[in-house]
Amino acid sequence: MDKRYDFSQALAEADRCLLCHDAPCSKGCPANTDPGKFIRKFKMQNIKGAIRTIKENNILGGACGILCPTSRLCEKECASSHLDRPILIGKIQEFLVRHGREIGFKVFEKPEPIFERVAVIGSGPAGLSCGAQLAKKGYEVTIFEKMDEPGGVLRYGVPSYRFSKDYLKTELEDIIDLGVNFECSHPIKKPGGAPELLKKGFKAVFIATGLWDAAGLFDEKPEGVYNSVQFLSSPHTGGLDILKNQVKDKKVAVIGGGSVAMDCSGYAASLGATDVYLIYRRSFCQMPAEKEERIESLENNIHFLILNQPEAYLTNDNGSVSGIKLVRTQLAPAQGSKRRSPVEIKDSQWVLDIDLVVEAIGNKAFDDSDKVYPGVDIDNKKLIKASLDNCQTSSPGIFAGGDIVRGPSLVVNAVQDGKTAASKIDSYLEQRREENE
Repeated sequence: MDKRYDFSQALAEADRCLLCHDAPCSKGCPANTDPGKFIRKFKMQNIKGAIRTIKENNILGGACGILCPTSRLCEKECASSHLDRPILIGKIQEFLVRHGREIGFKVFEKPEPIFERVAVIGSGPAGLSCGAQLAKKGYEVTIFEKMDEPGGVLRYGVPSYRFSKDYLKTELEDIIDLGVNFECSHPIKKPGGAPELLKKGFKAVFIATGLWDAAGLFDEKPEGVYNSVQFLSSPHTGGLDILKNQVKDKKVAVIGGGSVAMDCSGYAASLGATDVYLIYRRSFCQMPAEKEERIESLENNIHFLILNQPEAYLTNDNGSVSGIKLVRTQLAPAQGSKRRSPVEIKDSQWVLDIDLVVEAIGNKAFDDSDKVYPGVDIDNKKLIKASLDNCQTSSPGIFAGGDIVRGPSLVVNAVQDGKTAASKIDSYLEQRREENE
């Protein structure tokens, strides 16, 4: 069943808007997409104006309408919550962007590049947002991407049942139409790769590589144990047929309680797994995944094994995973404002027979990623140190944003980092031009 709004549904939802003067919903959007403004325009039948507002403020407005946890961002601030229920802003936003494409409405015209060349490393949400904003200002932008196709986490980290690649293609077309150049299959990974771009004629560099190394549970990882990156990217990296054979009619365990874990469990179910178990050591309410995601997983017959903690993998004679040794947990008494932590229950060990495991417990920077940008300060997690106010690193001309600065975060936060970086890069290069006059 298609859960997206059609025109009449979207307009009916927009008609519920109270037209707040201060629009608290707009203050709740990290990317400043300004839902108060685009909903007001849509309600007044200024449909193209509503679409323009979204895309001018957020080049990935369609993707954010689908993927954003709107219930705890813009919709949480909606004044209608006090009367009935919040306006479903994300669904209206997604409809308007999609409708704009269906009627052939183009928001942007390709600007003439009049300023310097700028390099962007990584074509995920932060890189795409930065590249689009700079291109609109007249910069010649090249985005370097190590994978075969652009999109970053939108392409390789979100299952297609949640966000179709056809939809991503249309989002990318808006950026390509602005004149942004993509250099795919072109990793910037050699030591000193980022500052080397400055020597090659680029006047500024924005690092938006994201986090593509996955955290693991144990030192030993038998065959049949995947991390979330490997599992979700398989349709785009040539491993889908192999994965289908391993998952179909098999029992799959997903370890973790965040949105990525929900994606992995849903993807396993879509590949034909007979049973999918989602293992989490805390309670159902403590899961970091959105409430809607958890409910959807339950409706998709995912088995939630909460208050269970993995202790070891068991293997068969071929060395492949055959089970998980688990121990049951309980929540320790609350201490002040601290979240109740899980503690093991003595003598509660048990074994879950399983055919395949996906570890979805978080992503991190590659251990040697800092060699690409020597001279840029990093922390003990190999994340780049940069202020979220200006995305400026410790190295002049090199900026950074998205997950490589924040750690694992939301698509909408990465979009805002890209916008911030573009603004600061523009100011930085303008100042340099003035100094050279």
